[in-house]
Amino acid sequence: EKPPDRQRLLLLVRNATEKKQLVSENRIMRERLKGKERMLGTSAAMRNIRAIIDRVAPTDARILITGENGTGKELVARAIHRASKRSDRPFIEVNCAAIPKDLIESELFGHEKGSFTGALTQRIGKFEQADQGTLFLDEVGDMSVDAQAKMLRVIEEGRLERVGSSTGRPIPVNVRILAATNKNLQEEIRHGRFREDLYHRLNVIPIFVPPLRARRDDIPLLVRAFGEEFSGEMNRKPIRFDEAALKLLIRLPFTGNIRELRNVIERIVILVPGDIVRV
Repeated sequence: EKPPDRQRLLLLVRNATEKKQLVSENRIMRERLKGKERMLGTSAAMRNIRAIIDRVAPTDARILITGENGTGKELVARAIHRASKRSDRPFIEVNCAAIPKDLIESELFGHEKGSFTGALTQRIGKFEQADQGTLFLDEVGDMSVDAQAKMLRVIEEGRLERVGSSTGRPIPVNVRILAATNKNLQEEIRHGRFREDLYHRLNVIPIFVPPLRARRDDIPLLVRAFGEEFSGEMNRKPIRFDEAALKLLIRLPFTGNIRELRNVIERIVILVPGDIVRV
């Protein structure tokens, strides 16, 4: 309506703000309660990772999490966020490998209306969404070199400009950055695909998540946890594995790591008719 009703407009904005806050708080509570986000394992490698998290989580140090696909790098990032001073603030994840090269800057830093073809409205980027919270850059090794340069500037200055901004007034952001990759970034640097200065900015605290084959002692615990989880979802009695079946699972290569093990257990719970899995 024109002219706009000022009181109605203020009410709409207030309601939208309150709804956004409620949705954010609800999401945070769900994340805390989700059993899927637990870091499971009693091996020496997992104890070492937990000890590092206990030391670094309360700080604002940037952390680079490395490891093969499926090892649980995102779980480590979420554990760091939950144990940090920012735990009641947003945890925003960006999968750098899933965003097209020409859209990554808009996704990270936002854009103004009309800044490029298809920009019909203003967009708030992930950095602004994560303000006062944590930004998790998953697969950061796949970020374009141009986006890396802008990322470095935002880290150094703590300010950003949306794509297409003409105001000349940078937006301040206070974000803790966690990054993860399955690539050898030093090798990427040698080939000119990753900026060395950004690497050193992100790699303040390195955490390596070992593959499942290097922590086979954790497989029985993971099997039991996944079995209980999927049995509960399907409203059936918790499935159990006899000794021979468990030994077979421990010997498997699991090139897809924990993600592959999880899929195998879900498949077994669905297809095995009884409550005990035998070989």
